[in-house]
Amino acid sequence: MNRASLDKQPTDVARMFDDVAARYDLTNDVLSLGQDRAWRTRVVQAVDAQPGQAVLDIAAGTGTSSLPFQRLGAHVVPADFSIGMLRQGRKQYPTLAFTAADATRLPFADASFDAVTMSFGLRNVVRVDLALREFLRVTKPGGRLVVCEFSTPVNPVFRKVYSEYLMMALPKIARRVGSNAESYVYLAESIQAWPDQAGLGAQIADAGWGSVEWQNLTGGIVALHRARRAAPSDGEGRQPERSGG
Repeated sequence: MNRASLDKQPTDVARMFDDVAARYDLTNDVLSLGQDRAWRTRVVQAVDAQPGQAVLDIAAGTGTSSLPFQRLGAHVVPADFSIGMLRQGRKQYPTLAFTAADATRLPFADASFDAVTMSFGLRNVVRVDLALREFLRVTKPGGRLVVCEFSTPVNPVFRKVYSEYLMMALPKIARRVGSNAESYVYLAESIQAWPDQAGLGAQIADAGWGSVEWQNLTGGIVALHRARRAAPSDGEGRQPERSGG
């Protein structure tokens, strides 16, 4: 069984996701009690892709998160650095233009996309600061960033219960649905080591993004961060702020 560690070496992380690719969507659906579908819907709403716009869906995995953008008439590029995920995605959604890509070294020209989105993948990047700057580089002036990632539950009691669920239940459930249980030990550890909502908001702002804000989903289990690349006429961006939820 392949399992990445919290030093997040890219080859280890890629192999881990290669291992779980075939049952990735099913396992996520079971582990989240179906909430992953609602989270994806909120991402699509936040990106607000218009027909003809270009959207980069980085860490797209099998492309389940990318398909709604295609249905809206956007030109979506599902990108991932796990070859196993890309192969599985091409089987499931052959009409999507899957692309192999490292989030810290994107193979796209400057100002290529109207929006960049990443769901549950930034936590696995070894250099988050480099990735956020790369997202900024490939986004058009005035374009937007949407990051959906696990975060910190706002209720202290629920936070404790959730932490215990992560460490004890996730690997057991993953094993029962036929996935790599050890990979989900890493998942639990990486969630617990991840910064809270304000911490991630500060990192996004430090990378050069403006108008940074976030919204809690499912009591803060997940946070949806949004930001914009300043247009020439915009001036300075705002400091990170919470937007309710």
